[in-house]
Amino acid sequence: MKISIEEFKEKFQKIKEMGYVPSQRKGPTGIGYTLETLLGISENNDASPDIEGAELKAHRTKGSSLITLFTFNNKAWKMPPLEAVKKYGSLDRDGRQGLYYTMSLKPNSAGLFLDVQKETIAVRHISGNIVVEWVLEKLAERFVQKIPSLIFVSAFSEMRDNKEYFHFQRAQLMKDTTPELLCNQFKSENILVDLRLHDKGTMARNHGTGFRTYEDRLPQLFRVVIDL
Repeated sequence: MKISIEEFKEKFQKIKEMGYVPSQRKGPTGIGYTLETLLGISENNDASPDIEGAELKAHRTKGSSLITLFTFNNKAWKMPPLEAVKKYGSLDRDGRQGLYYTMSLKPNSAGLFLDVQKETIAVRHISGNIVVEWVLEKLAERFVQKIPSLIFVSAFSEMRDNKEYFHFQRAQLMKDTTPELLCNQFKSENILVDLRLHDKGTMARNHGTGFRTYEDRLPQLFRVVIDL
């Protein structure tokens, strides 16, 4: 069952007034499942949003879990991926040569770092070599494609007799981003870049470069944030 944003606002106001409610499921996914249950949204495998044009994300106010925003590799590699793995990789837990790094503005043990410029971001080596580079405008387009708008719900959480309870207390509608905004978020390391590939003999097996953020920093990635 899909609902409109206006219907969400009406239902959410009643949920707020309920105060603390018991989680409908144990574990990290309990908060999202409980909110959907209270909203009357049934769990399904449909990739389309449950609320008209907006994804729904529930967040514990004291939580800072990492979430993947999107993956993007299209025409970004400046060095053949297998060459990059052989040159800058390290052994993973399966004994394979791989590039499994979360990139930072500071060089890592392999000499790789994230270089943020006005129009691009790149994984570079301290030697000056560019391994992979993205145009920020293309990243902004990919971001909006994956998350055109988001309803971000915050809840207090507490444990009672080994059972989690939630008090859903704030909902924000977030939408739109810009290359300039993303540039600042990369500089602040609010968006993390995960390289995820390994040597598969004649080629590199790439699991997709992940662009991730902390849940509590999501509002900083959008140009428009509206309290519902």
